Amino acid sequence: MTQPRGSAAKSAALSAALSGAVDLSALKARAEAARKQPAPPAGPAGGDGPPRPASGDAVIDVTEATFQAEVVERSLHQLVVVDLWAEWCGPCKQLSPVLERMAAESGGAWVVAKVDVDANPRIAQLFGAQSIPTIVAIAGGQPVDAFSGALPEPEIRKWINSLLDALRDKLPGIREAEAAGGPVEEPEDPRFTEAEEAFERGDFAAAQAAYERILDVEPANELAKNALAQVKFTARAESADPDARAKADADPADLAAQLDAADLDIAENDVEAGFKRLIDAVRRTAGEDRNRVREHLVALFDLFDPADERVMRARRDLASALF
Repeated sequence: MTQPRGSAAKSAALSAALSGAVDLSALKARAEAARKQPAPPAGPAGGDGPPRPASGDAVIDVTEATFQAEVVERSLHQLVVVDLWAEWCGPCKQLSPVLERMAAESGGAWVVAKVDVDANPRIAQLFGAQSIPTIVAIAGGQPVDAFSGALPEPEIRKWINSLLDALRDKLPGIREAEAAGGPVEEPEDPRFTEAEEAFERGDFAAAQAAYERILDVEPANELAKNALAQVKFTARAESADPDARAKADADPADLAAQLDAADLDIAENDVEAGFKRLIDAVRRTAGEDRNRVREHLVALFDLFDPADERVMRARRDLASALF
């Protein structure tokens, strides 16, 4: 699922809550205590277990024991973006590959520190993460910004670039990477650039048209399909009546309110409530009205990983409601 611009206030609130309020000393103390424990048997190469990633690695798997070295200490030199994720999280599977690719393109200006919240719940608790994915930028040993939800790639790039601009004179790793020129990047597809720029300036109709032109030529282009679904949803969520949920609850027969309310539910990560709202509407309607609700619900499914348990459960419930 993508997090539309309409939920920017939620991310801003998360950033404000983290700013100066997260004490990393507890994790530091536990990490130091773990290092004082007897070392495990040496691995095949004679080391003390798995080697730490090289400093130039773009993606690092972090545990509570390695958090101090790989996040706090590393952030004194370069920007560290902590990715709080879990295997079962569909939006995480959309967001993480984007972050990882962008970090690799940076040539060392910043890295992604991946934290499996199921295996490392204390780290998630430290940041007060209420949902995943939650992304936290760490610089100079402290959180500096954050957002939650799977933002579209153009918004993530804008977020990262603003951080790099603000931190360039404070973190030597950023200047070193830029001076070195970084790795050679593949040329950008101008068709996607056109669509992303339209999205960035809020011209959703132009972004939608650009992605549709790509799909006219390449019907199987999954990147364009996913991006088109995100654009359509973002446009709807931004234009939705903010009072739609109250209207929908007061009048179940108000179909337009039900559709807007479901979009608002999804935008605020109340996914199951949004799905249930429309499945209930399917049960109450018939003919063209029922088909309209069904198509809207299926479009919402396209924002998620098909293997997401919430989507699979909702699909079963939809089939039951239809037949």
